[in-house]
Amino acid sequence: MLECEPSFNSNITAFALKAKVIYPINQKFRPLADGSSNPSLHENLKQAILPNQPVEASPSSSLGSLSQAEKEDCSSSSSIHSTASDDRFLSRTFVCVNSFPEVLICESVDLDLCIYNLHLKDLLRLDTALRREKHLMFIQILKMCLLDLPKKKSDDELYQRILSKQENDLEELEKGLQVKLSNTEMLGTGDSEYITLADVEKKEREYSEQLIDNMEAFWKQMENIQHFLMDQFKCSSSKARQLMVTLTERMIAAEGLLHDSQDLQALDALERTMGRVHMAKTIESLKLQIQEETRCRLAALSRSLELLTVEGRLSGRQKEELLAQQHKAFWGEAERFGRGFVQRGKDLVKASLVHQAEGTAKLKLAQEEEQRGFLAEAQLTSDPAEFLQAFHEVLERQRLAQSYLEEQEDVTTTEAMAVLCQELYRSTMETFQKFVDVLFLQTLPGMTGLSQADCENLRQEVQENTAWQLGKSDRFRKQQWELFQDLLEQDKQVWMEEWTLSTVLQMHLRDGHESIVHQVLGRFGGLSEESTWYILQGHDLLLRSALRRLALRGSAITTLTHMRLAGKKSLLQELREQHALEQGSSQCLDEHQWQLLRALEARVVEEASRLEDEAQQMRLQLQQQLLAEAQEVGQLLQEHTERAIGQALLAHARNAATKSRAKDWDDFKRVLTEAAVESVYVTSAGVSRLVRAYYQHIGRVMQDHEERRLQLLKTLQGERTENYKLRTKQGFGDPSPGSKAVNGSGEACTAVHQRMAAQQKKFLAQFTVHQRIRLDAWKQKARAMDHLEAQLETQLQEAEQSFVSELAALARVPLAESRPFSSKRGSSEKPVRTRRKKPPPREKGNPGGPTDDDPAAGGHPSGSLRSKRLNQQENEAGDGESPKKTLKERSHP
Repeated sequence: MLECEPSFNSNITAFALKAKVIYPINQKFRPLADGSSNPSLHENLKQAILPNQPVEASPSSSLGSLSQAEKEDCSSSSSIHSTASDDRFLSRTFVCVNSFPEVLICESVDLDLCIYNLHLKDLLRLDTALRREKHLMFIQILKMCLLDLPKKKSDDELYQRILSKQENDLEELEKGLQVKLSNTEMLGTGDSEYITLADVEKKEREYSEQLIDNMEAFWKQMENIQHFLMDQFKCSSSKARQLMVTLTERMIAAEGLLHDSQDLQALDALERTMGRVHMAKTIESLKLQIQEETRCRLAALSRSLELLTVEGRLSGRQKEELLAQQHKAFWGEAERFGRGFVQRGKDLVKASLVHQAEGTAKLKLAQEEEQRGFLAEAQLTSDPAEFLQAFHEVLERQRLAQSYLEEQEDVTTTEAMAVLCQELYRSTMETFQKFVDVLFLQTLPGMTGLSQADCENLRQEVQENTAWQLGKSDRFRKQQWELFQDLLEQDKQVWMEEWTLSTVLQMHLRDGHESIVHQVLGRFGGLSEESTWYILQGHDLLLRSALRRLALRGSAITTLTHMRLAGKKSLLQELREQHALEQGSSQCLDEHQWQLLRALEARVVEEASRLEDEAQQMRLQLQQQLLAEAQEVGQLLQEHTERAIGQALLAHARNAATKSRAKDWDDFKRVLTEAAVESVYVTSAGVSRLVRAYYQHIGRVMQDHEERRLQLLKTLQGERTENYKLRTKQGFGDPSPGSKAVNGSGEACTAVHQRMAAQQKKFLAQFTVHQRIRLDAWKQKARAMDHLEAQLETQLQEAEQSFVSELAALARVPLAESRPFSSKRGSSEKPVRTRRKKPPPREKGNPGGPTDDDPAAGGHPSGSLRSKRLNQQENEAGDGESPKKTLKERSHP
C-alpha cells in the first residue's frame, strides 16, 4: 500500500516547465468556491474524477488552482517579471489595517503587504514623536537663552509673552500638519477597508511633502525670533544675535540626540516588523494545518474506497456517492473551522485593542506627569548640555515604554490566536474521527457485506495511510519553514544593505552642501569671522534636520520597494517550495523525470536571478523619488542659507556705510567751520544767538531727562514696596505646618524643636524672598534707565544736527547730503559718535538724587554712565568748540 509513487505526470510537468508556469503550492490547501481543493502536481490520480471532488493528482485541478491564483493575487501565469503583472500588482487591493492583531485574521496573500503597511505607520509615528520632542526641547532651550539675557527675569510679562507666542505657533503648526496628514490618510480608502499599493505610494509622497513643508515652517519660525526680540522685546541687535547664536548651538546638540535616537528606534521598528512577519507566518501555518489534515484524510479514504471498488465490494456509483458525501462533510467542517477562527479571532482582536488603548491612556497620563515633574525640578540655569541629555533620556525612555507595551500586546494576542487554533483543531479532529467511524462502522458494513472486524481493519488501514501522508506533509512543512527562515534572513540582509546605502547618501549630501557653502562664503572676503561662523552654524542646524527627515523617507522608500516585490517574491518562494516538494518525494524517477527535475532547478535559478534584476531596477526607480525629494529639500536649504548670507552682507554694508557717513559728517563740520570763519554773513550776534539757543536746548533736554529719572525712581520705589508687602503676605500669612504639628504633640521637647526649626525655615525663606525682590528691582530699574539713556542720546544728537543746520544756513553753506545715522537700539552696530558742544555748567549736586544703596531710591550705574558719556562729549567737543571761539573772535575784531 505504501509503494513508491511517481511524483510527476510527465506530460503536464513538461508543459508547465515549457510554458514557465509557477504552481502556487499554498493554493493546494485552499478550498475553491465549489468546495473542491487544489492538490499539488506531484501527486497522480488513481481514481475516477467525481463531481465536486478534490482530485488529488488532477492536472486540471493544478491548472485550475493557477487560474484561481491569478484572480486572487493578480500574478502572471507566464512570467513573474511581466510588466502587466507589475501594473496589476500596483492596482491590487489589500486590507488596510491599523494594528498587528488585525493582520492575524487576514488572508495569507495579504500578510506581507499588511505588515509592511504597518511598518510605514510606525515610521510616521516615530517621525511625529521626534518632531514633538524637538518642539519641547526648542521651548526649553529658548527659556534657557532668555534667562541668560541680562535685565530679564523669568516672570517678566514680555518674557512670558515670547514663550507663549512660540508655544502657540508650534501648536498651530502641529495642528495644521495633523489635519493634512489625516486628510491624506483617507486617500484611496473612503468607506472601504481595502487600499491599493498605488494609493499607499501616493500617500507616502504626500506625507513627505507635508512633513517637508512643516520642517520649513519651523525654520522660518526660528528665523523670526531675532526680529521679534528686537521689535517686541526691545532687545538690542547684538543681544538678539547672541541669543540666536546660543539657540542655534543648543538646537544642533538637540538634533544630534534626535538623530541618534531616530537611528536606534528605526532599527527597533525593523526588528519589530520582522518579528511580526514571523508571528503571522506561525499563525498562518496553524490555520493551514486543518486543510492539510482534511486533504490527507480524504486521500486515505479515497484510496480505501478505490480498493473496495477493485475488489467488487462497491460499485463505481456507490464509491462516487460515498466520496462526494465525505468530501462535502470534511471540507464543510474545514470551512466551519475557518469561519470559527475568523469570528472568534475578531473578538480577540477587539479585546486586544481595547486593552491596548486602556494601557496606552494610562501610560500617557503617567508620562505627561513625569515630564511636568522633570521640568519642575530641573534647573534651566545649570549646564544646558546636561539638561538636554537628561530631558532627552526621559522622552526616549517614554517612547521605548510605549513601544514595549505594543510589542507585549502583539505577542499576547498572537499566543491567544495560537491557542484558539489548537482548540478549533482538536474539535475539528474529533468531528473528522466521527465521520470515519460512521463510514466504516455503520455505512460500509451494510453496503459491502463486510464484517465489523473487516471494517475495523479497513479503518485502521485508513488511519495508518493518513498518518503516513501527514508525515510527508509535516516533512514538507518543515522544508517550507526552513525556506521561510532563509527568506527572512535574506530580507534582513537587504534591509541592512539599504540602511548602509542610506547612511552613505546622507554623508554624501552633507559633504556636498557643506562644501558649497564654504566655497560661497570664501568668495565674500568682507564678512567677519563671527558672521561666517554664524552662517555655518545655521546651515549645519538646517542640514541636520533635513537629513534626518530624508533618512526616514529613505526607510519608507525601502519599505515600498519590498511591498512592490512582495508578490513576485511570494511566487518565487512557491516555486522553491515546489522544487523542494518534488525533490523530497521523488524516490523512484526515470531518466525523463530526472531531466524535468533538473529543468525545474534551472527554472528556480533563472527566476531568482530575474527577480534580483527587477529588484535592482525597482530600487533605482524608487531611489529616484528620494533623490528628487533630496534635491527639493536642498533647494529649500539653499534659499534659507542665501537669505542668511544676504542679511549678513546687508549688515556689513550698513556698518561700512555708517562709518563712512560718520566720517563724511565730521569732514563736513570741519569745512563748515572754515567757511563760517571766512563768511561775511556770520556775525558775532548771530553766532552768539545760535550758541545760546544750543545751550538752552541742551539744558532743557538734561532737565527733562533728570525729571523723568526721578519720577521713574519714585514709581519703582512704590512698586517695590507694594510688591514686597504682597509677596510677604502671600508667602508667610499662614502658620507653618510645624506649628500645627506642635499643637497636637504631647511632648514639650519635640514641640520646642519643631518650633525652632519652623522659625529657622521661615527666616531663611524671608531672606530669600527679600533678596529676590531686591534683585528683581535692580533688573527692572536697569532696564528703565537703559531706555532713558537711549532717549537722551537721541535728543542730544538731534540738538547737534539742528545747530549745524542753522549754522550752515547762516554761513550760506550748502548742507551735506550725508547725515549721521541715529543711534537706534536695534541697529546692528552703533555709529561713530559725533562731537557735541559742551553743555552749560550745571550746579553741583543733584537735588533729590539718591544717596543710599536702595535700588529703587538710590543711584544707578546708568547715572554714572550718563556722567561718563557727558564727560566724553566734553572731551570730544574740543575740536568743535574751537571754531565757535574762532567765530566769536571773528565777530569782534
